[in-house]
Amino acid sequence: MRKTFSVLTLSLLFAQGAMAEGGTQAAVGGGVGGALGSVVGQQMGGGAGGAAIGAGLGAAAGGAMTAKHGQKTEAAVGSGLGAAGGSLLGNQLGGSTGAAVGAGLGGALGGAIGGHKKHHHHKD
Repeated sequence: MRKTFSVLTLSLLFAQGAMAEGGTQAAVGGGVGGALGSVVGQQMGGGAGGAAIGAGLGAAAGGAMTAKHGQKTEAAVGSGLGAAGGSLLGNQLGGSTGAAVGAGLGGALGGAIGGHKKHHHHKD
């Protein structure tokens, strides 16, 4: 439980600084969902594969729930892919704790990029 709390706290700290303008909510949702999904996936499925699948699904759900209307699909895809990749990379660097931190950071960054509203400049 203490590990889960530490991972969530660290993920939230990094997620807040990860984005601006519309992507912040998706970043927080993706980060928290990725970190929680990684821990749950590892407990249920065991190993790096279970953690990566749990992180991807948790981050996709968290990113989609918290993204603004019109950006939900992009935030879900960005969060899910970022968290799964972050979980696998974090597992290589720091074991199960590294997987959870990597999933949180990857989900936050992916959600921020996916949930960021793009500005299109039109030339007259």
